Amino acid sequence: MKKLNSSTAHKTSRPERVIQFGEGNFLRAFVDWIISNMNEKTDFNGNVVVVQPIEKGMVDLLNSQDGLYHVNLQGLENGKNINSYRMIDVISRGLNPYSEFEKFLSLAEQPEIRFVISNTTEAGIAFDPQCRLEDQPASSYPGKLTQLLYHRFKHFNGDMTKGLIIFPCELIFLNGHKLKETILQYIDLWELGNDFKQWFENACGVYATLVDRIVPGFPKKDIEAIKNQLGYDDNLVVQGEAFHLWVIEAPESVAEEFPASRAGLNVLFVPSEKPYHERKVTLLNGPHTVLSPVAFLSGINIVRDACQHAVIGKYIHRVMYDELMETLDLPKEELLRFADAVMERFTNPYVDHQLTSIMLNSFSKFATRDLPGLKTYLARKKQLPEGLILGLAAIITYYKGGVRPDGVSYTPQDTPEVLNEMKVLWDGRSLKEVAQGVLAMESVWNENLNAIPGLTEKLTCYLEEITDKGMLNVVSSLINQD
Repeated sequence: MKKLNSSTAHKTSRPERVIQFGEGNFLRAFVDWIISNMNEKTDFNGNVVVVQPIEKGMVDLLNSQDGLYHVNLQGLENGKNINSYRMIDVISRGLNPYSEFEKFLSLAEQPEIRFVISNTTEAGIAFDPQCRLEDQPASSYPGKLTQLLYHRFKHFNGDMTKGLIIFPCELIFLNGHKLKETILQYIDLWELGNDFKQWFENACGVYATLVDRIVPGFPKKDIEAIKNQLGYDDNLVVQGEAFHLWVIEAPESVAEEFPASRAGLNVLFVPSEKPYHERKVTLLNGPHTVLSPVAFLSGINIVRDACQHAVIGKYIHRVMYDELMETLDLPKEELLRFADAVMERFTNPYVDHQLTSIMLNSFSKFATRDLPGLKTYLARKKQLPEGLILGLAAIITYYKGGVRPDGVSYTPQDTPEVLNEMKVLWDGRSLKEVAQGVLAMESVWNENLNAIPGLTEKLTCYLEEITDKGMLNVVSSLINQD
């Protein structure tokens, strides 16, 4: 079996036109796949430089394969089974700014660079006042991007033709607006001057986007068979569903520069991404976030099995159709069609979507994906949505860490601050104190959720029931109330 690199496989040399913050599975199966198709089917002719957004990451592995890897798409498309492989050759190199800061900064000096694309999780677009311009690099993603933009502004003497088009893919409503706002905070904090601020606001564009493709990631279970089929020792294979959608809130001039629609891709440039965002985040990501810990703690490991489980499947249906759908204002028939399509995607027979892969940064995900629905449901129905609250209780229980009843051990993954807070809360506190402490984490919620009537008590009750009866029995009791 051959190693996968530029000496064993063809790799096209193209100008580096895209800086990509993030080397994870999603960007490689979605954005880089899209750019690969644009290179093949249009005159885009651009490669990607990957910047590792945190100190520990995968750029070394990526560079060991010269940026080459395969995307395996699986699912149903127009009623037909899809199980395809595509070698992606658009990544020219990967950089770790923590060890290669000068190389990172020099990206700003490349005249062909035009786009910045990122996916640093929901927690990634945040303002950290401790960041300094002199840091090598700034710890936050917006801080790093501000360093890069300022260096470009200085290098090209404020040339208005050297601005950048920025597409954040983090799953935050109006992510582009939030990222732009955060960069402006750094411009003010670091006193970078009005000339730079005007260049950033007028020469650059930061556009809100919505991304949609389920990406289970590395196919660990089947990797040896896949390698044998490919004939390459590819340690970066990434699996995703066949479905894809990218909604970008940007003018037609941007669409002309980023010709994804001309490549036949489902990339929409629209005046407002709000209706697409609300529908997708509420009915796809919202159920994902709560079904994962509920199902995992019930002894299930993949999304499809959770949806097809006699008990957990009914829980997922309740959360999606009876709770979250009731918080949206689009026509009911449209919402039902979308929800049915989501359930079909969740049960994709090809994709073993590991529940643990969804549970990274679960608290920030609940804050953006489920908390708005919880509040709207309470306002409209005058009662709390029990399924969502059970999901939050499951997240809290999962963050205790440990071993499932079937002997599977697990360790939650989140920011050090959240993990430390949960460790403190689970260290000898009563379950009511745990509930109160989680709901009081204003760094996550931007408010104290103990103020929501009845929430503290209901959450405490579910934590007690999970502890006493086990997760599956609690879910069974909930759905039998219906």
